[in-house]
Amino acid sequence: MQNDLSYLDRFDQAILTVLAEDGRISVADLARRIGLSKSPTQARLKRLEADGIITGYRAMLDPIRLGLDHVAFVEVRLNDTREKALAEFNAAVRRIAEIEQAHMIASNFDYLLKVRTGSMSQYRSVLAEKISSLPHVANTSTFVAMEAVKETGLLGPRGHEP
Repeated sequence: MQNDLSYLDRFDQAILTVLAEDGRISVADLARRIGLSKSPTQARLKRLEADGIITGYRAMLDPIRLGLDHVAFVEVRLNDTREKALAEFNAAVRRIAEIEQAHMIASNFDYLLKVRTGSMSQYRSVLAEKISSLPHVANTSTFVAMEAVKETGLLGPRGHEP
């Protein structure tokens, strides 16, 4: 895979944009949308997949309709930030389904977690039983989201209109 993405031309960019909007589009329809014939479009698609730029296809689920409308952001401070401790924490975080995102942060705390549950009481349980018992957690601070103004996947905005 190339690290320099300057080789992506306007057709490659168009493929990525269309697929971010509709990952189920047929190759024929994709070709029509970007202005190429089917064969070169399919070849470009396979190259983008082989290069690891397109990593997969999946259904985008609406968490609100699934009853998962409680979002909390959790600052986590660790009591040990050596590589072994970070690896243990990272591995444990990956096993908690309610943690939607986890980012190591350069700040006065170590990680920022996005946690999605169905209610405050469910969140409290996840915090008490799962997050607080993660390896090397010294303390946490929680910030509850009141509204998602903008949620964006790469090239594909998903805003929640009231």
